[in-house]
Amino acid sequence: KALSDYPMGSSCPSFHIVEGNAGWRVYRPVIQQESCVKCHRCYLVCPDAAIHKTESGIFEVDYLFCKGCGLCAYECKPKAILMEKEEKV
Repeated sequence: KALSDYPMGSSCPSFHIVEGNAGWRVYRPVIQQESCVKCHRCYLVCPDAAIHKTESGIFEVDYLFCKGCGLCAYECKPKAILMEKEEKV
């Protein structure tokens, strides 16, 4: 199958299970948009469905649901996703 055969975006909104679950995250992924080649790999591997493609075509992380596992950064071939230390407020 081609990537275009798969639906874009989550099959249901992220908040369908809980209202948020990322309060214990230590590191968070930050997408460097200028380096992103829009391969969709981060979107496909995110176990929390926390990465979404916007209408303007850029990928964003929903930090209310991201647990900071780092799979997206690990799988990003151009290294456009950096894991940065979470700052607690």
